[in-house]
Amino acid sequence: MTATATRPQDAAPPATGGKRAPKRERQGAAWVFLSPWVLGAAVLTLLPMAVSLYLSFTDYDMFDAPQWIGFRNYTQMFTEDPRYWRSVITTLTYVVIAVPLQLAMALAVAIALKSVKRGKGFYRSAFYAPSLLGASMSIALVWRAIFNDGGSVDNLLSGMGIDIGGWINKPGWAILSVALLTIWQFGAPMVIFLAGLQQIPVELYEAAAVDGASWWRQFRSITIPMLSPVLFFNLVLQMIQAFQVFTPAFAVSAGKGGPADSTLVYTLYLYDRGFTASHMGYASAMAWALLLAIGVVTAVLFRTSRAWVFYANDNNEGGR
Repeated sequence: MTATATRPQDAAPPATGGKRAPKRERQGAAWVFLSPWVLGAAVLTLLPMAVSLYLSFTDYDMFDAPQWIGFRNYTQMFTEDPRYWRSVITTLTYVVIAVPLQLAMALAVAIALKSVKRGKGFYRSAFYAPSLLGASMSIALVWRAIFNDGGSVDNLLSGMGIDIGGWINKPGWAILSVALLTIWQFGAPMVIFLAGLQQIPVELYEAAAVDGASWWRQFRSITIPMLSPVLFFNLVLQMIQAFQVFTPAFAVSAGKGGPADSTLVYTLYLYDRGFTASHMGYASAMAWALLLAIGVVTAVLFRTSRAWVFYANDNNEGGR
């Protein structure tokens, strides 16, 4: 009996448990599942953005048909409106005060919570709660009462011999009261910092302690470099949110940006132009200017991150 050799190409293919769907059918199924998101993004985001861009080149009061005026809104905004530039300066002042202090507070609390052995979940929830509550109008109104004449802060400082009065009635102090409300909402970046701290190897701190490094040296040479990606993420996120602050300034100033425009942040002035003065075309131009400004600031942060953000596989080459 002669054995017959079987060529590899004649061998039967292994069983796969069923035929695989063609690539076109798989793509079709993916688009079916993605369609709600795509439809929502198109109708609720892209279409309103396109309409807003068109309105920024028109004179539109929400009652009559838009009248095309070209770049007149942008020209008026940059060259003829002093309140616009006051709102820009107020917003930059707020960002410079609120963002660094909020991140510093979040990092300090995260470091403290890292060493807590019992009740860490409770403390984490307690410190995170202001991030959930602080954005509401009711909390902002309570904040206004606290910093008003005869409020808790005024009474406390008066009892210590410091007679400032209500902060919201003082042009030099009003924006600080708004910034403090944002600083108080440090829960979200704190949780992110805490997650990043837990990823730093303990062996690094042990080796540094053996070498006699102080707490500050360990913080500067280990914690900050190892935490720099998380710090960068929080910085970008909080910076974008800070440029769009609205509720605290609206509540503290009763929607007017006072006193003396000291709380007239950008979005509050945009609201005033669009919904109070019915200059929706001008407000649309302001919105697009804000979008471009945030894009530029974000691009600068990403560009400069190469010098101070370090990743585990970068071989000490920064963020590259």
